[in-house]
Amino acid sequence: MQTISPQQAEKLIDALSDITSRASAAILAIPLAQAEQRTKADQSPVTAADEAAEAVILEGLGDLCPGVPVVAEESVARGHLPDLNGGSFFLVDPLDGTKEFIAGRDEYTVNIALISGGVPIAGVIAAPKQGLLWRGVTFGGTERLRLVFPAQAAKAEKQQRIHVRPAPAQLKVATSRSHLDDATQALMARLPVGERYMCGSSVKFCHLAEGSADIYPRLSPTCEWDIAAGIAILTAAGGAAVAPDGGVLRFGNRDKQFRVPGFIAAGDPASLPRRT
Repeated sequence: MQTISPQQAEKLIDALSDITSRASAAILAIPLAQAEQRTKADQSPVTAADEAAEAVILEGLGDLCPGVPVVAEESVARGHLPDLNGGSFFLVDPLDGTKEFIAGRDEYTVNIALISGGVPIAGVIAAPKQGLLWRGVTFGGTERLRLVFPAQAAKAEKQQRIHVRPAPAQLKVATSRSHLDDATQALMARLPVGERYMCGSSVKFCHLAEGSADIYPRLSPTCEWDIAAGIAILTAAGGAAVAPDGGVLRFGNRDKQFRVPGFIAAGDPASLPRRT
């Protein structure tokens, strides 16, 4: 059992960024017309690009942190549920927003999160087609980098510290394009919404972290690898994310197939709805 502290995670963040960059390049190297598609048992799509990116990430994490378990979406879909033993582990979504990728949109991302004590303490998210990478470590702040994939994080064309903004009187709300349920709609009806936009993938967490959006609710179940990296980046930037009932989100739920009941994420924690 190996536990990685935030201080240790900070020393890993450049290497994690480089792995994410290489995975992004693996996706970009596959023309959409040649990205073989199939439907998984849960009826979600998977492509050759998802699998190519995951292979790059698994190899990279194995070299970087041998012995630290990796929970990766496509591996879990094939029945591989690693024993976490209470230590630190990585959560990986090699291509978050596969539907956006198939549709030719630029919103899809590559996500890597490091979990310790059931909490995301470090996260890296790249949007390959946008040439952007966001990363954050607990107590270490958050950055946005502009990269031409693949590129080393140290050679970023632009590296900018980012942070959340105070909640305005009228909130800008990000919602999922594919998973907007009635409960989430009802919650938004109680909020002072000034603007609302739909977007695929975990890039919405990055919008909160950089202060271009205010709140992102999803009150339907989702997988841990979809949100862990985003929550790490958001909290490092000063934001917060809670369970639908306002409680703490815990990661590493192997007995639940690594699923959580939903979440509410906010740039300014003061804008989170009161606990029910």
